[in-house]
Formats: sequence, C-alpha cells, structure tokens
Amino acid sequence: MIADIATVAERASCARTIDSWAAARLADESSAIVAVDRLSDGDAHPTRWYLRMRGDEEPVPLSRRDWFREIIAEPDPRRRLALVAHNARLVRERTAALSEIVRQAAPADPQIADLWERFQREHYERGMRRVARTLARDRVLATDARTATDLLWTLTHPDLYLLLVRERGWKPEAYERWLGGALCRELLADSPAR
Repeated sequence: MIADIATVAERASCARTIDSWAAARLADESSAIVAVDRLSDGDAHPTRWYLRMRGDEEPVPLSRRDWFREIIAEPDPRRRLALVAHNARLVRERTAALSEIVRQAAPADPQIADLWERFQREHYERGMRRVARTLARDRVLATDARTATDLLWTLTHPDLYLLLVRERGWKPEAYERWLGGALCRELLADSPAR
C-alpha cells in the first residue's frame, strides 16, 4: 500500500509537515524526500495518498517546472543535454533510493505498481519524449525521435544512477559529466564519436 511506503520513510527519520504536504526524509545516502500529498474527495471517498517521486514537495507538473522549461527553451542542443544531465543528477540524488523501494514493492501491491507505472510513464512521455522532440525539431538527432526518447529515458533512469553512484562508487558530479557526454555521443548527429 502506498501509505505503507510513507510510513517506512517516516520511521527512517522524523516527519515534518509543509502546508498540505506530509514529508519525510528517507535516511540513506541519497537523503531522498518522500512527499505524500493528502487529497480528499470529500465524505464519499477516503483520503488518497499520492507519493511524489519527482524530487521535491512541489505539486507542480513537470512541464511547468522552471528547470524543465529551461531545458526545453535552451537553443544549443549540447547545452540542452548538459542541462538534462545536471537536473537528472539533482533529482536522482534526492529520489533514486525511493524509486528503488517503490520499484521493488510494485509486484506485491497493485497501488504501488500503479504508482511505479505512473512514474515511469511520466518520466518517459512528459519528460524525455519532450526533450527528444526538441532535438528532432532542431534536426540534430543521429537517430529517430522514438529511439532518442528510449535512450534519454534509459540513461537518466534512477536505476542507472544507483548502479554507478551507489554500487560502483561514482561521485554524483562524475555521473553528471558522464551522462552529459553520453547523451551527446548517442543522440547528436554531429557528435565527434560518430
């Protein structure tokens, strides 16, 4: 159950309330923030819990976040991908461990499975697909937009961050540098590695 994840996170450290949000800090190396949005449909339905894995407590859609707008508006494709890498690092530093918990719990609970699927879909469709479309629009892709979206999604996925940073001991800044270079090499037609 989604509320159980929040309970585990709250036990890991002390809970705090921010306006209508209940937030807890997950006590591990990532210091991920688990933000649980309490929304009520009134008396007819119980309160629903939504776990936010976007990286902060703000209930702002990805497309309206300043950092994402900066990525989309950036005219230079290399700089755009460097911004993707930078923001992927910042978000993964706060949320990768939580994402792993949710992914591992998903097979055991339909609500958690729905949450994981929603996170995956948003990251792919609203995030990485939009970035790939800007590169396609600028006619700089070395591949088609769908493959570019797949590569963006895979390379910025929290699992890859955890493998490199937690398992292999990379510094988050080294991950960011590698990711920025990898995205340019794999996606841009004029990349020197091509």
